Amino acid sequence: MAGLVEGKVALVTGAGSGIGRASAITFAHEGAKVVVADVSAPGGEETVNMIKKAGGQAIFVRADVSKNADVKALIDQAVATYGRIDCAFNNAGFALPICDFCDESEENFDRTMQVNLKGVWLSMKYEIPQMLKQGGGSIVNTASNAGMIAFPGMAVYAASKGGVVQLTKSAAVEYARKGIRINCVCPAITQTPAVQELIDALPDVAAKITDQVPLGRMGKPSEIAEAVVWLSSDRASYVTAAPIPVDGGSINV
Repeated sequence: MAGLVEGKVALVTGAGSGIGRASAITFAHEGAKVVVADVSAPGGEETVNMIKKAGGQAIFVRADVSKNADVKALIDQAVATYGRIDCAFNNAGFALPICDFCDESEENFDRTMQVNLKGVWLSMKYEIPQMLKQGGGSIVNTASNAGMIAFPGMAVYAASKGGVVQLTKSAAVEYARKGIRINCVCPAITQTPAVQELIDALPDVAAKITDQVPLGRMGKPSEIAEAVVWLSSDRASYVTAAPIPVDGGSINV
């Protein structure tokens, strides 16, 4: 039986660890050739090696998604290597430590917006023209349930992810009749290296967050990846402009 994305080319940013790595591996398992992008070369190259050891096809391209030239070069390299981009998962981003609203620094605000929001905008800015040339494609962005409901101590992060939700909806409506579907996943707290750093630093806070999840646990990167690959596949052909919570029900608490 063919995989969900058999024969397609998938681009994944932030694929050196966590949700990005799990998604790159799942894309490959489901039959796609994968372009692994990350600002960290060791992490990205490790993801490629994992895919190749499992019999898949992948290349690594180093890219800082907050930089226009890096994103353009990433798209150019993907097309030069595989000829097209059928699926793009714009996942690169980071979370700030929990912080009182007025104590957040201007430096952290700017960096968060540059990576989490501008990075998604730049990625779509170059992915969409390529998909238009091909006659279509699918884009999934990483937002967060924090971009849809209020989380004290996470205002800047939440604002960046709320922006991703609106970028997703607006672009999806604009390009829906041109063969491009655009959605976003909205995870809750997930077992990634960044979250582990939070748990190590603030175990009581992490426990309280987990207690608010109706399923009673953190999500696994592989669980987010399954949603991403499904949204990218033809099985989700009537889904666009949708922020999809993958959060154990926590958005309803």
